[in-house]
Amino acid sequence: MVSTTHTLILLRHGESTWNRENRFTGWTDVPLTDRGIEEAVAAGRLLAAEGVLPDVAHTSVLERAITTLYLASRELDRLWITVHRHWRLNERHYGELQGLDKAETAAQHGEDMVHLWRRSYDVAPPPLAPDDPRHPRFDPRYADLAPDLLPAAECLKDVVVRMLPYWHDRIVPDLRRGRCVLVAAHGNSLRALVKHLDEISDEAIPDLNIPTGVPLVYTLDHHLRPTSSRYLGDPGTIAAKTQAVADQAKPPH
Repeated sequence: MVSTTHTLILLRHGESTWNRENRFTGWTDVPLTDRGIEEAVAAGRLLAAEGVLPDVAHTSVLERAITTLYLASRELDRLWITVHRHWRLNERHYGELQGLDKAETAAQHGEDMVHLWRRSYDVAPPPLAPDDPRHPRFDPRYADLAPDLLPAAECLKDVVVRMLPYWHDRIVPDLRRGRCVLVAAHGNSLRALVKHLDEISDEAIPDLNIPTGVPLVYTLDHHLRPTSSRYLGDPGTIAAKTQAVADQAKPPH
């Protein structure tokens, strides 16, 4: 019996305005920069050049991911594919850190503390107060969600817990049907998914950085276990973009 393989594309959104300003973004809805638009377009071109053509797509309910998906799909001549949007693919909620400059926050609280907030698996940043206007309960896109589902702050472990039901209930069925699936999401929702796929330990996950606008293509076996994965594009450029993500919280000198 010939084993069946499945193709999964993971795409972190292109550079956003708060990426450029080095701010904690989380669930704050910000647009792409001109560079981010170029990254999304380039991602679509890379996928087209490789002949990796999605049949269905999943994204968050945040503009930067939605726009990235649209621009990449347009380059692929795939604007017609079905797109599912869901809050469970949102970025990690950064609580009180949202909107703060990462480097300035590191200078104030210490690089080690900010690294713990940014990259540790199970330590969440300070939560938003219930009456804080940044709290998702004031955002109409989450009006139908039960209050206990709305985070005031999250660690990566929380993102894994809220993302995995969507993976199993919505993305896996598409893969099982033989569809090539594109997931356009965020640094931490994709880190959560990569942790699950590659069985990365809690101790090792802080060192995983996902660059903006670079397609990561997985080949999965019949059991949806990875047999291979690779970023598309120039290795030097990918390495530089990955290092830039890692350096974001270093305090200014």
